[in-house]
Amino acid sequence: MPFVCINMERSASRKKEGISRQGGGFDTVPTQSCNDANKFPQQADVTEGCTMERSEAAIQPFELCVPQSQLDDLRERLARTRWPDELPGVGWTLGVPLDYLRELAQYWADDYDWRAQEAVLNSLPQFTTTIDGENVHFYHVRSPHQEAIPLMLVHGFPGSVVEFLQVIEPLVDPEAYGGDAVDAFHVVVPSIPGYGLSGPTKSRGWHPHHVGKAFVELMARLGYDRYAAHGTDWGSRIVRDMGLLDQGHLIGIHRTILHAPPRPDDDLGTYSEEELDRLNDIQHFGSELSGYMLIQSTRPQTLAYALNDSPVGQLAWIVEKFKEWTDSADRPEDAVDRDLMLTNVMLYWLTGTAGSSSRLYWELRHWDSNDRPDSRVNWNTPAPSPVPTGVAVFPKEVMRPLRRLSAETDNIIHWTEFDQGGHFAGLEVPGLLIQDIREFARLVR
Repeated sequence: MPFVCINMERSASRKKEGISRQGGGFDTVPTQSCNDANKFPQQADVTEGCTMERSEAAIQPFELCVPQSQLDDLRERLARTRWPDELPGVGWTLGVPLDYLRELAQYWADDYDWRAQEAVLNSLPQFTTTIDGENVHFYHVRSPHQEAIPLMLVHGFPGSVVEFLQVIEPLVDPEAYGGDAVDAFHVVVPSIPGYGLSGPTKSRGWHPHHVGKAFVELMARLGYDRYAAHGTDWGSRIVRDMGLLDQGHLIGIHRTILHAPPRPDDDLGTYSEEELDRLNDIQHFGSELSGYMLIQSTRPQTLAYALNDSPVGQLAWIVEKFKEWTDSADRPEDAVDRDLMLTNVMLYWLTGTAGSSSRLYWELRHWDSNDRPDSRVNWNTPAPSPVPTGVAVFPKEVMRPLRRLSAETDNIIHWTEFDQGGHFAGLEVPGLLIQDIREFARLVR
């Protein structure tokens, strides 16, 4: 893997002593040029090659620097793509259209500027730590405002920390973006173990509940004893589990997906047309859009051989979701910036996490397969949640929740219906997401 922890000895000497329960700050490593990337050692994983010994609880500054050889290899693989045939006139019906993917792959090879995107990723303070034997990468951006509250932002599949690059700084320093200092947050954005900059997991048992436990531990290590959390996709499930695990410290959770299906004996005649339309969305997702989920939850290793070897395969696997799950018309770029979408793909490709990210589905399926609780408990979480919960509903989300069902399983104190946006709200409509998080947080601060 092409990552390095640079200047660790110097960073260790600058690290602050201890971590207060009110939240410690950490010095970031000064930015260095990655243009001469071959001078940095290549790694087998995110932490190998760091010269400093680290304990399980140690928190180390991190900087991403991809060797040029990795980028050259990517371009060579793109040039050697063996393209499949395609039926005429099918558009997106059977998957990603051939002409579109050819053009996108050409842009990726010739025009996309990884070094510029790498600089953006390195522009915010980021760190790694080890939890339960696995590497966890995270951004930790402290607000200049004294009354700021800690907020964790958790991505899902096929996303990454890239989903939140446009919302971090406005949440951290609202005054600098025309907002009010009372809405400030200290923001923590982890990469799920097995995803992106956390690198592949090396052990079994990393289902969403385990990830939730790990993120509770991360917030404790950072010294935060009172915090909020926002999640999308898997992140919505993870932050909910965090609430069940850490009710004494997690003051509220904000979500974009809340899956609470009706009971089989519910009278659908009492449902409005809008509610029935949302139930149809859920059925459509199950019948037409969930093939990836079935594969990843049953045979993730077999899938990994294709995605880990072919950049076009990895590209198609992710870009398809950016078309079908967003508020787009003809192509994903109608809703999401092309370069940010490709940067998200790069974090899967460069880290080799196609297989480990898929395993999260397998782990959940096999973790609870013999002990499924009541069907109305969200995504098979073991108990109803008393944690104050806010929900942002975007019209092109793949499974829009129903408030009447959600209120049976979650403590809903805030609910917003938007008229634009989809699954990747932080990339599609960052301003709307920022405002909704602020409004929810005012209820629990």
